[in-house]
Amino acid sequence: MARPSRAHERRAELVAAARQALLRRGIADLRLRDVAEQADMSTGSVLYYFPALTDLLREVQREAVERFCVDREEAARSEPDPRRRLLGMIRAGLPTGSDDELCVLLLELGTYARRDPAYSAQHILLCERQVALYAAILEAGAATGVFTLTRDAGAIARGFVMLEDGLGLHITQAVPTLDRDQAERLLVAYAADTTGCDLEGLDEH
Repeated sequence: MARPSRAHERRAELVAAARQALLRRGIADLRLRDVAEQADMSTGSVLYYFPALTDLLREVQREAVERFCVDREEAARSEPDPRRRLLGMIRAGLPTGSDDELCVLLLELGTYARRDPAYSAQHILLCERQVALYAAILEAGAATGVFTLTRDAGAIARGFVMLEDGLGLHITQAVPTLDRDQAERLLVAYAADTTGCDLEGLDEH
């Protein structure tokens, strides 16, 4: 009797190894050999499952994007109050620091998105899913009279996502220019300016 194929399991192991190697070395210095060593395999074995390092990293990116989006979607669904949903979204999108593995992965892989259409497509997906989440929260708040939006919900939502991306870079770089709490205050201030609703002090009620 033929033994069952372990291809799916092997591919999953390689994705996990690539994720750890990427976090350790960074996208600029990452080599196929680093992934092979992390997985305790030969480079030839890695190429058997993924024809090129870029193919493997594309799968790392796909998983990271999905995990990040699902985590945010779940955070948004768990709170009925639009104000608390908005505050929760802000907090769920900011890195905890330079050791936030998921956010660092996405930022590292963003380097490829500047020159590879397939990577760019995943980053567009990541952006648009987050914009849609923010827009839904803003629209719900406006419909119930909690928010008074200063412009279209989609435009405000896109501003949130763009601000998050920039702030995330500053939080996770080797010498951070601001910390998570400072970044959160900046986004809460943007929320107040665009929704007419002050989110500060919500945790105290």
